[in-house]
Amino acid sequence: MKRLPDHPNLDQLKKQAKDLLSGYRRNDPDALARFRDALPLAAGRDDAAIAALGLRLHDAQSCIAREYGFASWTELGTYVAARRAFSTDRATLVLNWLRLVYPGDIAGGTSRASPAAAARLLEDQPELTAGDPWLACAIGDTVAIAAAVNRDPGWVNRPGGQLNLPPLVAVTHSGLVRLPAYRDRLHAAAKLLLDAGADPDQSVWSRWPPASLAEPSTEHRLSALYGAAGQNRDPQMTRLLLDAGADPNDNESLYHSLESPDVTRLLLAAGARIEGTNANYRVFDLDNLESLRVLIDFGKREQPPIDWSLPLLFAIRRGRSVAHVEALLAAGADPRVRSRDDTSAYGLALRYGLTDVADLLRRETGAEPLSEEESFVAACAAGDEDEARRIQAGRPDLPASLPEARLKMLPELAANGRDAAVRAMVRVGWPIEVKGGDWGASALNLAVFRGDAGLARFLLEQGADWRSQHGFGDNVCGTLSWASNNEPEPDGDWLGCAEALVAHGMPRGEPDPEGSGDVVIDGKRRRFSDDVAEFLLSRT
Repeated sequence: MKRLPDHPNLDQLKKQAKDLLSGYRRNDPDALARFRDALPLAAGRDDAAIAALGLRLHDAQSCIAREYGFASWTELGTYVAARRAFSTDRATLVLNWLRLVYPGDIAGGTSRASPAAAARLLEDQPELTAGDPWLACAIGDTVAIAAAVNRDPGWVNRPGGQLNLPPLVAVTHSGLVRLPAYRDRLHAAAKLLLDAGADPDQSVWSRWPPASLAEPSTEHRLSALYGAAGQNRDPQMTRLLLDAGADPNDNESLYHSLESPDVTRLLLAAGARIEGTNANYRVFDLDNLESLRVLIDFGKREQPPIDWSLPLLFAIRRGRSVAHVEALLAAGADPRVRSRDDTSAYGLALRYGLTDVADLLRRETGAEPLSEEESFVAACAAGDEDEARRIQAGRPDLPASLPEARLKMLPELAANGRDAAVRAMVRVGWPIEVKGGDWGASALNLAVFRGDAGLARFLLEQGADWRSQHGFGDNVCGTLSWASNNEPEPDGDWLGCAEALVAHGMPRGEPDPEGSGDVVIDGKRRRFSDDVAEFLLSRT
């Protein structure tokens, strides 16, 4: 692993990435070898195969980050920014570090924890946590924690430190538990505190905006268990707390645990109730069949047992698989359930282009006649443009005469990544600016959010407007800003989206005159990922 200089400079690291990319484009053997050694996408490929990948700046940045021991360019950038922000003011230094250890709902703000950056900073400043028992909790320093308990047994239940955290909350919410070097230490720290009498239900009020560290929420409590099960999804720490009597019904832990079926099982076995948590809906935001089966198994034991009929409709809306629907039907979901607008599950599956799910439901309930309007929508959702045009030949008023709820299927399907359906709809005359989805957005907003450059380009070619506002009061440029930084889809191409937007009328940007690193577009300052920002500031 390469070592960063004592005073790392992000501009120099960006230059390294650009130089690496330049070498790659020249088919330089050393550059190709570096990608092969560091970038998972290129691992095991020969030079010709790596050259054919068409790697871009974000790939070079990822390669550079991994060479320095970071999982992503974002983590490397976070480390460098925090390292350069260190000052002689110890309180500021410690607070900067804590905001890497803990997520925004604990440390105040909207950022995620960056444990790799926090660990590297601690390597540079090993004395950082000395003499502070609450900082000892963040890193699992059991010697310092035991000394604090011996001095004052009541300390184990007393909030304190710069984040005003009870000790057990400081341990269980620490993102460092995700790193092998700290995991056992933090487990031991949690056990030490519990053995010393720490209340397993210690909690704090959320500091997520509009709340803050200075003025926490008075509505949302975050328990120690939520840190272990919902934030860090750590089975061993979750088990420690549950064995000590932590309440599994804290309104947060089960809902957020679903990405880890093992943690979900522990919570349910300890008495967590599914009803009232929305976990039976949240599970369909994830493509995780195992988590659904865990909920189904335990849902049978609740009194009354969980009724999966309405969640069946939500699963269809989220575009889940036949296997998901089969599991729900086996659990007793009523295949004849109808939505608020009196659409059957079968009809809803067709409306979302899930023809295989619709076939399954039809076998359960029998054939159901569809109106011409519903047949038209179903044909479009399935990407069957020929059938849609056949219906349209006898009904030239379609799609214009469809009710608003049906017209909203365009953004709904764009949100689900149903590319063929969206293209068919637009080509048969669907109003391209109709708003829908979870946040009242146009199909273009949703395509850009997902980093679907091909679909974004198609929509722009068909007349979609980058100025189209979404439900959060911003336009597609704002969507590009948020998504390029947060990468909500693992394979999104936000640089390609930026290129398409500029080619269809979105202005390029100007550097923020105050030197913030933001890009000023249409009079508004925005932050983009480095590769997107570089393109938006270029003049070629």
